[in-house]
Amino acid sequence: MTGPAERPVVTALYVPGDRPDRFAKAVATGADLVILDLEDAVAPRAKAAARDAVVEWLTAGAVSDASSGSDADAGARAGAPVYQVRVNAGEEADLRALEAVPAGRFELRLPKVESAADVDRVVLALPGVPVTALIESALGVERAFEIASHPAVTRLGLGESDLASELGTRSAEVVDHVRIRLLLAAKAAGLPAPLLSAYPGIGDDEGLRADTVRGRDLGWFGRAAIHPSQLAVIARVFAPREEEVEWARAVLTALADSSGAATRLPGGEMVDEAMRGRAESILGRASPA
Repeated sequence: MTGPAERPVVTALYVPGDRPDRFAKAVATGADLVILDLEDAVAPRAKAAARDAVVEWLTAGAVSDASSGSDADAGARAGAPVYQVRVNAGEEADLRALEAVPAGRFELRLPKVESAADVDRVVLALPGVPVTALIESALGVERAFEIASHPAVTRLGLGESDLASELGTRSAEVVDHVRIRLLLAAKAAGLPAPLLSAYPGIGDDEGLRADTVRGRDLGWFGRAAIHPSQLAVIARVFAPREEEVEWARAVLTALADSSGAATRLPGGEMVDEAMRGRAESILGRASPA
């Protein structure tokens, strides 16, 4: 399966689990990550039908769509999306249903995580399935490093709306503080930068762009969307800018010429081996394999 370790996830798209007619359309958008949602996007009366549809897609439909019949793995075709399933917190029926899906077909998106023990319960039911742990409470924020350090957790995420409801505020300063806390926890645990939460204003492209730029500048990378129209805005924000690409090329050239020793760029900036990783990351995003 193509996952976080193989290529960066820039765009993610939620699709309601009870709308299987939209699954292939979500894949066709080119989103790096397709999130089949069993939680907020699905009414209580439709949960069982959503579980059945998601399991059927992951065991049959996703495979034929992603691989065009040439391979049994959903991630076999270059550019195929990662699939995640957002389950309902504490809902054993979701986990039991997903036991029927062959290994390697999906990742789990686990909401309302407040401790490593919350992840343990999922791992017992679905061993080996990568988990994106969604932090949605003050307690979860305080325990973010503990959660990020769990061996099954491959990403952190933030449920901004739920957290704002608990805190009684959605001020930019509070959101920035929490984003920084989760970024530090993720990086300290060796995880990639978290993906920004979905922006609720469908059609508000300027608001989406501004908030995505703010998150990018705080070190977060990529964003989830709740409508395909949001994907292009997100992709543009995270595409390497021309000046970044020029800087990255100059850094790698300078380090090669100096055999890795600290040196100066033509403009006078001092660079050393510590900057190689960032430069390689920028060029990797500019020219994806």
